[in-house]
Amino acid sequence: MKIAIVSDTHDNLANLDKLLSFVKKEKITAIFHCGDFTMPETLVHLVSKFDGELFLSLGNADLKEEILEIFSKREGLTIFEDIGSVQLENKKIIFSHFLENIKNELKNYDFAFFGHTHKPSLKIFGKTMVLNPGNLAGLYYKATFAILDLKTESPQLKIVDIHQKFSKSLIAVDKI
Repeated sequence: MKIAIVSDTHDNLANLDKLLSFVKKEKITAIFHCGDFTMPETLVHLVSKFDGELFLSLGNADLKEEILEIFSKREGLTIFEDIGSVQLENKKIIFSHFLENIKNELKNYDFAFFGHTHKPSLKIFGKTMVLNPGNLAGLYYKATFAILDLKTESPQLKIVDIHQKFSKSLIAVDKI
């Protein structure tokens, strides 16, 4: 099973549509969003165009009260205010907008995802792969998201360019 990991969309619907096009083409059925999609309308856009499972943690730029009120009970959508924890294909996944929120729990999970910095990174902490997909908005750094094959544990960083193409880029693995 392949999953998409994204963060910091900041209401960039054009890049969100590029992600959704890629996800549909690749038959990816689960998206993890590590916060800062920002406005409820952006989440409405995402939910209306994606039929798979959405797992979201809220970030510091998200309008939390409005989002939780509008999306409290939506099939296929699970919202975590700060820290999300999910098990897929016998893999334990923890995610949040801030790495600091999950740092003390890393050893208990196979994968950990976070955002906020807008800069993609991949580190290994013991047995845990710690991944930041960068930012979909293209703020400060190029617009990026990540794909992770849970079976092979192989991550790929996807760079969104202005021509709606995606290029693979190897992510250096650092031990922490």
